Amino acid sequence: MSAYRIRTGDTLSGIAQRYGTSVSSLMKSNPTISNPNLIYAGRTLNVPGSRDEFTSAKPGASRPSQPSRPSAPSGPSGAPDTSPRPAGASRPYDLARQYLGWNARDLKVSGNPVGRAMQDWVPNNVNCANFVSGTLIASGQIRQSQGSASVYGLMGNLDRDPNFRRVSLSQARPGDVVSMRTPGGQHVVLFAGWQNGRPLFIGSNNVNPDGSQKVSYSQMRYPIMAIHQQR
Repeated sequence: MSAYRIRTGDTLSGIAQRYGTSVSSLMKSNPTISNPNLIYAGRTLNVPGSRDEFTSAKPGASRPSQPSRPSAPSGPSGAPDTSPRPAGASRPYDLARQYLGWNARDLKVSGNPVGRAMQDWVPNNVNCANFVSGTLIASGQIRQSQGSASVYGLMGNLDRDPNFRRVSLSQARPGDVVSMRTPGGQHVVLFAGWQNGRPLFIGSNNVNPDGSQKVSYSQMRYPIMAIHQQR
């Protein structure tokens, strides 16, 4: 999900056409808009994309082995990840790992702590910030009002929270919030440690055949915008 600053002369229909979405989706992503014909220049609009622009691997490329991933995916009918807990891991990381293999659509309505903290209206293919927010809220690191379905929205909320600080990748601990810039938008995940000299992440990723998201491990090389760590 992207953030767009409304300009003079903009209309919801025009913005929807520009970003390949619909007026209905824009209104669902921006609950404060009650009249689709009335928007204000200078305000920020959450724009849902067709996906979170996450690609787990290039076609034909083998997926990296995941040392801390269970042999079978977890979820409503699977087993949780029982691999050793990394040193320094935080509660959000523990919660994310608990729901490995869950589809975002199922997690949002499951009634578990992370699912209750997530926003139900968010489309099933753009839940990265929604899921990370849910883990932070359920762990008690942030308030419900600080959660966001927008990557930039969550980044801004964490920047304003004195209990969080920005750190470098070399300082990251499992559970830190990693926001990235992708070719078509943004993506946000939790740091999960290192594997073969490369950072490993866990989050809600577009790995299902229909483009919807599932909680999974991933290795990505997108430019990192920010890493937030609880003090």
